Amino acid sequence: MNGPFVVPVREIVRLPGQMREHELSVPIRERWGEGIVSVEQGTTVDVDVRLESVHEGILATGEADTRYDGECGRCLRAVSEPVEVEFQELFAYPGEEASDFEVQDDHVDLETLVRDAVVLSLPFQPVCEPDCPGLDPETGERFDSSASKETAAPIDPRWSALQQIIDQGSTAEDRDSTNTEGS
Repeated sequence: MNGPFVVPVREIVRLPGQMREHELSVPIRERWGEGIVSVEQGTTVDVDVRLESVHEGILATGEADTRYDGECGRCLRAVSEPVEVEFQELFAYPGEEASDFEVQDDHVDLETLVRDAVVLSLPFQPVCEPDCPGLDPETGERFDSSASKETAAPIDPRWSALQQIIDQGSTAEDRDSTNTEGS
C-alpha cells in the first residue's frame, strides 16, 4: 500500500499497549465536498494522529486541520475558513469481525477517515459573518451596501386598499397645508 495518508503500523501490530504518533501534511488530490463550500484540490491537510495497538486492531485518534472555500449562503460573497476536526476509529485486524476500516499489509490508510470527518464538518449554509444581512430581493445588492438607500417595506396585497386610503388622506393634508401657508 502506498499513498499520502498511508501510515505503517508494523512495529505495533498485535502488541496491545504500544503506541506511535505521526504528523502528516498532505495536499489533497481531489476536491472534498459538494455544494456551496468544499476543500479544493491541492489544499493542504495537516493530520496529527496517535495509533494505539489494542486487542481488536489499531485505534487511530487524532485531528485534521485545513481550510474550506466557497460562497456565503446569504450574500454570495467569497468565504474561506479554517476547519478543525477530531476523529477516532478502530482499524480492525483482517479476518476478525466485519469492519469499515481494516489494517492492511501492516498499514492503515487514513484518507477515507480524514476525508469523511472533514466533509461532515463543513457548514451546510456558511455565512461570511454571523449577522450577514444577505441580498436585497429587489435589487440583488448586498443589504449593507444599499443600507443608505431607504426603501419602503413591500405592502401585502390584501392591505393595498387601506394603503390607497392612507395615500389619499396624506395628499389631501398636503394640499390643505399648502393652501393655509399660501394665505
